[in-house]
Amino acid sequence: MRTALVLLFLLALAAVPGSVVPQRDIDQVAVADWERDHPTLARVYDALGLFSVYDSVWFSAIYILLMVSLVGCVVPRLRIYWRGMRARPPRAPRNLGRLPESRRWVVDAPPDAVLQEAAGVLRKRRYRVDSDLAGDGAVAAERGYLREAGNLLFHASVLLVLVAFAFGQLYGYKGGVITVVGQGFSNALSQYDDFSPGSLFAPDDLSPLSFTVEDFDVSFLTSGPNMGQPEDFSAKVRYAAEPGDEPQDYDLKVNHPLTLDGVNVFLVGHGYAPVVTVRDGNGDVAYEGPVTFLPQDASFASFGVLKVPDAAPDQLGFEGLFLPTYGFTMARGPFSQFPDDLDPVLSLVPYRGDLGLDEGSPQSVYQLDKDDLRTFKSTDASRGSAARLKLSPGDTVELPDGAGSITFDRVDRWVKLQVSDTPGKGLALLGVLLGILGLMGSLFIRPRRAWVRASADPEDGRRTVVELAGLDRSSGGDLAGEIDELERQLRSDQEDS
Repeated sequence: MRTALVLLFLLALAAVPGSVVPQRDIDQVAVADWERDHPTLARVYDALGLFSVYDSVWFSAIYILLMVSLVGCVVPRLRIYWRGMRARPPRAPRNLGRLPESRRWVVDAPPDAVLQEAAGVLRKRRYRVDSDLAGDGAVAAERGYLREAGNLLFHASVLLVLVAFAFGQLYGYKGGVITVVGQGFSNALSQYDDFSPGSLFAPDDLSPLSFTVEDFDVSFLTSGPNMGQPEDFSAKVRYAAEPGDEPQDYDLKVNHPLTLDGVNVFLVGHGYAPVVTVRDGNGDVAYEGPVTFLPQDASFASFGVLKVPDAAPDQLGFEGLFLPTYGFTMARGPFSQFPDDLDPVLSLVPYRGDLGLDEGSPQSVYQLDKDDLRTFKSTDASRGSAARLKLSPGDTVELPDGAGSITFDRVDRWVKLQVSDTPGKGLALLGVLLGILGLMGSLFIRPRRAWVRASADPEDGRRTVVELAGLDRSSGGDLAGEIDELERQLRSDQEDS
């Protein structure tokens, strides 16, 4: 048991990095940012598996050892408990008066009648009774066997939760997708921005659900100390569980997921997706559509990147900020005053050259490979050497040197959805409920023994001396109150007879 407790503590300790260090299966963008900001430490963390704590070998080793330890605890104790359940209550001690609580009185009833009445009273109070009238003239009784059963149930429930967790990790999956309002999603691997499958997961196990994000509503507090915090947000989705099913509407909210055949769709984030049109130097439309910008602070000042590989004669790239409610000071520069899009502005730095997309190396959609890119020179000397574009909705800005133009058409929103299937969660819930039940039993059930002896009074053979004693097998119980109640009932029955 000591080993199991140490392993349980180690499991809790090992889970801490999963809450502190960004995890790849939750937010790959945050992991990429962390690796960019801490390149040396990131290599160490990656080698230790700290970016995927719950899938790491050492975390798995801890909970597997914990499972083995729990089995080693439960099985021998189960055998001992079974033998104890079948055993008779222990015989009465020779001197009952030496026990912590004992009573003694004299009655007129014969010893056999006293013992029969005592056995009946003890059974009514849920004692398991062993009458030995032919032996030492005493009744032995015991109760509280379910305390150890509760203890065993608690340990078995921990084992059940671990098995359920392992089952979910092996056969489940979790993926994230950013969907712009008005666009749809089909549950296929190619649709996910990040996807974390279980070790035994098969792509054929993906349920064929699909949905479209019809609308997104968000309201922010406009006054008080919490001004700018989201008051409420929800996404209106139209979904179909199977191809060909009649689409249905659902309001997706935080902690109010859409559940279909065990698959949960959670609303976990939101942001802005400015819609832009980029024309190249030949006047052709090289890009038209929304661009996802990721929030950087509570005011939803967002960073984004746009890559235009089809532009000619040079490929174009843009990076910069989207500011929902534009503000500017000489000390801070451009910033967002409020998270709602009251006065939206795009502040971009344009690049031209080779985006590096033809080399075959993977790139993040939120980062520009600037090795073969160069900035445009600003025509305004006061802004420095690099050109920076400032656009409001409806604005069109011509790029220097006739390289093209960019138009800020409008502002759309995006939502981040987490789609997950955890097959063992029902089993884990059952384990938690059984654990609570077992813990309550082990805490509140008091194992207790009681004995009643009846013998002829040595001073008056026609009368009977009754001895009653009890013993608690755990501390904290009201043994004196129990013995007083037994004495009261025994005296009452003897007086009635």
